[in-house]
Amino acid sequence: MTQPRIERIRLQLESAFSASRVSVIDDSARHAGHAGASGGAGHYIVRIESQSFSGCSRLQRHRMVYEALADMLPGEIHALNVQAISPDDDNPSRTS
Repeated sequence: MTQPRIERIRLQLESAFSASRVSVIDDSARHAGHAGASGGAGHYIVRIESQSFSGCSRLQRHRMVYEALADMLPGEIHALNVQAISPDDDNPSRTS
């Protein structure tokens, strides 16, 4: 079930932001036994690069990602670690 969920997250983000890069890592194993994990919802690390984030603050970028995945919260996604960057950020390797 994890791989289809990861793929769904990736596809939703690519579609919402015309992202040039998206990676999704299932981090749920590190949170085994956590109350949020017991219901089957996962913990994910999302790295996304998109021009859509240009001029946006870190908070705005996180809100945009959460909005794009709203239909999966909280049933399928319990927690997200969001690293959202724009191609025109000063240092694209940094996390936002």
